[in-house]
Amino acid sequence: MVEIIEQKRSRGRPRVRSDDETRSVVTEAASRMFNDLGYAATCVADIAQGAGVSTKTLYRLFPAKSDLFESVCAGRIERFTLEASTGQQPSADIHTSLVHLLEVLGRLTLDLDTIAIYKLVVTEADRFPEVADAFYKRAILGTSKVVEGWLQSRCRTGEIAIADISLAGGMLRGMMVFEPQRGVMLNQKKPPSLEEVRQRAELCAGIFLCGCMAKTRGSAEKEGRG
Repeated sequence: MVEIIEQKRSRGRPRVRSDDETRSVVTEAASRMFNDLGYAATCVADIAQGAGVSTKTLYRLFPAKSDLFESVCAGRIERFTLEASTGQQPSADIHTSLVHLLEVLGRLTLDLDTIAIYKLVVTEADRFPEVADAFYKRAILGTSKVVEGWLQSRCRTGEIAIADISLAGGMLRGMMVFEPQRGVMLNQKKPPSLEEVRQRAELCAGIFLCGCMAKTRGSAEKEGRG
């Protein structure tokens, strides 16, 4: 199915927009309105108007408002996953690789729009449990999967040794984003700059790897004798 874009043209037929493109436009409009108005106050008809589509088209692509919110969360996680994977250099050492992953995570999580979504979820989760469900499924589990995948890959190469990947992944994510995110949410701090995010990623990577680097046989035997 397609959406016809109505534009003033001197001649020719209106350009036809694909469903994927229309979904993207609608999702961007929904993201803006959710951030500005909150979930409860956002009207689907207003989202359709902001996106320049009919409500019929919107409901065909997103049967419920919760589907729109889930799409907003999914879009951010897809960009995070893509950037986290494409920016990795095959020859990079483990520290450099982890810094890149954490830096991408920090830029996503500490972005003002992402923090606004998180505040929306916390505020409206009791009235709209579907919002909390969508955020948990798409955002929290989505980022967890990427981080845990990185840890698993490095465990397989023998570079690090971790007994509980899920637990360690949660600790790593929390170390990177929790404190600065909380400061911004409580209006006590400004969002960190890109340079501050990079510096925090460097520090967190160093601390984390010091605790889980796989020990060589010689060092393990030396500790045993000690």
